[in-house]
Amino acid sequence: MRVKPDIVFICIKNAGRSQMAAAFAREISGGSLAIASAGSDPGVEIHPEVREVMSEVGIDLSDQKPTSILEAAPAGARVVVTMGCGDTCPTLSAERRIEWDIEDPSGKPLSTVREIRDSLKAKVAELLESLEPFLQPETGANL
Repeated sequence: MRVKPDIVFICIKNAGRSQMAAAFAREISGGSLAIASAGSDPGVEIHPEVREVMSEVGIDLSDQKPTSILEAAPAGARVVVTMGCGDTCPTLSAERRIEWDIEDPSGKPLSTVREIRDSLKAKVAELLESLEPFLQPETGANL
């Protein structure tokens, strides 16, 4: 049986925003949380500009690929963060739902993708801090 993720980040293609947010959540939490990312209509690969700007901050996304919501979190999640998919994001069972208005980095110049990356990192750090009491792992370990 798959572990129910603590947080699932969802965008349309799972090729940009949600991948960056999940990578930052893994890094900031130090691996203490189950983090997933998914797309309502997954793409074929992560956007090259996203791979490039994430590598600039030491995060390698070469082993990541777009995943559907049902693959990433068939049992739902504790927290679902959607980014730009609106009505195309199917309802996923979650204790908390959050919507972020984040620009899609696809096809944007690297300077814009860097701004999106930096904004996402700040939002993820703020999210993890605000959810710390709520997201105490069921094993009793701290964030």
